Order: sequence, then C-alpha cells, then structure tokens
Amino acid sequence: MNRGNFSGAAGSKLEERDFEPLFRRNGAKIFALAVRLCGNPTDGEDLAQETFLTAYRRIGQFRGEADFGSWVYRICVNLWKNRVRYEKRRSFWKHISIFGADKGEDDPTPLEIADPKDVTDAPAEADERRRLVQQAMARLDPHERAALVLREVEDKTYEEIADLLDLPLGTVKSRIARARESMKEILRPSWGRRHERYHQRTVIGLPGQRPVGGGTGVGGPRPGFVP
Repeated sequence: MNRGNFSGAAGSKLEERDFEPLFRRNGAKIFALAVRLCGNPTDGEDLAQETFLTAYRRIGQFRGEADFGSWVYRICVNLWKNRVRYEKRRSFWKHISIFGADKGEDDPTPLEIADPKDVTDAPAEADERRRLVQQAMARLDPHERAALVLREVEDKTYEEIADLLDLPLGTVKSRIARARESMKEILRPSWGRRHERYHQRTVIGLPGQRPVGGGTGVGGPRPGFVP
C-alpha cells in the first residue's frame, strides 16, 4: 500500500496508523477546499479540522472504493452543506474566485461576465465588483453553489463531482447550469450591459486579477483568473 495516497482494492481496510501520512499528503488540499467553501480562512480552518476529525472517526468505514482524497473531499463538502443548512444567514463568501467554464455541449448558454480586457479597474470599482459577486454567490442554493465551486474552482470534471456528491451525472450538470444562470441573472442589473458579452467562453472572475490559462477540465484548457 502507498501510505501517502491509499487507494487499495475495494474492501481493503484503512487502519488508524495509516491516517497520519494520508493527512500530511491531503491536508493542504482539503484546507484550500474548505476555505473556498466557507469564504474565509478562519471558518475554513474550522471546517478542515472538523473534516479530518470526522474522517479519523470513520476511518474504519473506508474500504478503498475511491482514493482517500476523494473520500475526504466528500466528507468536507457534506459538512459544509450541513453548516449552510443551519446557518443560512451567515455570509460564507468574503473572498472568492470563480474561474471560467469550458464551452461545450454541457454549456449551451455561455456568458462572459468579467471580460479579461476589463480587469484593470480602479481599486474602488474592483472592490464594488467583488462585493457584487460575493452577494450573488451568497444567494445561490447551497447545493448548486457546492457543485459550482467543485467545477469552477476545484476544476473537477462532471463525473468527479457526481462521485464526490453522490449524485447522478445529470443532476450535477443541471445544478451547475442553474448556478451559472442564477449568477448571470443576479449580476446583470448591477454590472450593466458593458459586462454582458456573449462569447465562446464563460468567465466569472474577480477584478484586479490577471487572465491566465486555466485548468484542464472537460473540453481542454480554459481561461481563468488568478491573483
């Protein structure tokens, strides 16, 4: 067994002594996911700790059907959804960055919300646009938001998201499509016509960030924004 990335045969039992090396290997990745879901490092750290505590307590349930990282990913997302369910009035999105979506048969109505040519706003305008995106994300259904984060931020394929969330592939696609459409509808009145540009790509980004080549999700490389 590779102790740093357990992915044994189905039915293999992960023991407590295996947990520490797996934690070291996956801790940073899970922490980053938790921060993106929660919107700030403080809540993200708390969620990450809760995730690994839950994983440790359930370690005897892991049988290797998926790799350890995917198993913990699912725990993290489910814990976050539970938090959202019981803390609807809290704002989880203080610092977010939603990257571009690929154009393909699963993305029939692309909208470029943040034009790469418009990312040199003055600080005041950049802050205002960031605030609008934060508010729009906060209004999304938490289940749709989780799917959108996994797709656009974590660069997961639809198939991977379906596995992580234990959902049919069609449900994942519809949730992401609804989330994108909701973001477009929420932001259109505030950002105005100059930000509504229909192209072959969808970009939902934050101002003040430089455009670069994005991840390699379904459909190949796609543009995105990074700090």
